Amino acid sequence: MSHDDFIKHIKSCVDPSSPELEDHFKAFCERCSYITMNQDAGDDSFVELRKRMESFKEGDEAQNRHFYMALPPNAYVTVSEQLRRNCYAENGDSQIIIEKPFGHDLESSIELHKKLSSHWKEGETFRIDHYLGKEMVKNIMTLRFGNPIFGALWDCNHIDNVQISMTENIGTEGRGGYFDDVGIIRDVMQNHLMQLLALTTMERPGSFSEEDLRHEKARVLRLVPPLETKHTLIGQFVKTADGKHPGYKDDDDVPEDSRCATFCATVAYVRNARWEGIPFILKSGKALSESKTEIRIQLKDTTDAMLKDTKHNQLIIRIQPNEAVRLKMNAKMPGLELRTVETELDLTYKYTVEDPDIPEAYEALLLDAFNRDYSESVSEPELTASWKIFTPLLHELEGNKDIKPAPYAYGSEGPDGLADFVASYQYQQ
Repeated sequence: MSHDDFIKHIKSCVDPSSPELEDHFKAFCERCSYITMNQDAGDDSFVELRKRMESFKEGDEAQNRHFYMALPPNAYVTVSEQLRRNCYAENGDSQIIIEKPFGHDLESSIELHKKLSSHWKEGETFRIDHYLGKEMVKNIMTLRFGNPIFGALWDCNHIDNVQISMTENIGTEGRGGYFDDVGIIRDVMQNHLMQLLALTTMERPGSFSEEDLRHEKARVLRLVPPLETKHTLIGQFVKTADGKHPGYKDDDDVPEDSRCATFCATVAYVRNARWEGIPFILKSGKALSESKTEIRIQLKDTTDAMLKDTKHNQLIIRIQPNEAVRLKMNAKMPGLELRTVETELDLTYKYTVEDPDIPEAYEALLLDAFNRDYSESVSEPELTASWKIFTPLLHELEGNKDIKPAPYAYGSEGPDGLADFVASYQYQQ
């Protein structure tokens, strides 16, 4: 790609809606530059990058440099070393921005951190988990700590179980070769779902500063024991009966004997007084009936002494799509008889907020990175605690060849037995 092709690509992605925005966009494009680099060519490419960045400076003004490494994880260490050696700002701040996966298990994650930290400080390393930039994920703390009605109920005395799920209605879509080395647990659960679990269960931080917030998330994750196979159900999608949608192993890049899980449901516990005995059902999968991410908090049953046929109260936080907060509750059925009916209070953003301005997750996170606000960057202690939770389970699932994923049809609800599995941990439909 040439520099001119790069500018054309930028312009194809943006549609300025006014002459004023068009002027801003033109000025923005004038500050964009494209060069091709070869990380295997030693320092030469990185020296060229440094010179290109310096060409934008005026005199001795400070220049902040943010290096977003949209690269394969196996290139992180080499590229970060070369950036530190050749492109580090002498007058201004420098920062690397990396995305998951941060390692393959606990040992590799620690090793990656050691190598990166030998060149870049923790305060110069922004780890992106794009779920932390989603509007409803950012809203969890406001719901918890800005509403006494929820704060008073947020413990094991009132909550019966919590279900955190992220499902997709598409398969691996030609990425089977990559996915087979990762699996659904590393791809989604060890990172995205762990962040949702931490935000749901952490104690109130002293402030919303990056130090306080990340400290509380890491602290609660350390209280989660390693997951066990006896509390886990895994599956792998197969083609539909009509053959319209292929199975996971129909991908040419997937081995015929692959035991890679494309679906997983597992149960975590938090060993503290607030959450003692409460099951947190974590569920994620590909090629399921619908795409959605939500946190479903089910409260304990009410007494049947006076009212019959009441349902569990449920607080549902819909992360995506159609961002919403819904509270399912019992009410009297209109009429002469005393009968109950389940109803709900519904805050669906697109219906209750006029023209909601919901930024893209990456838009919010990259702005945080540029502003050096690390409150939504994954800290090393959080990362280590999360890998400690999942690594024993991953090693058992991958090392024990007798454990095989249960088949489920593309577009279904998941493996047979899923409903019974979830119900065994107190969840009621």
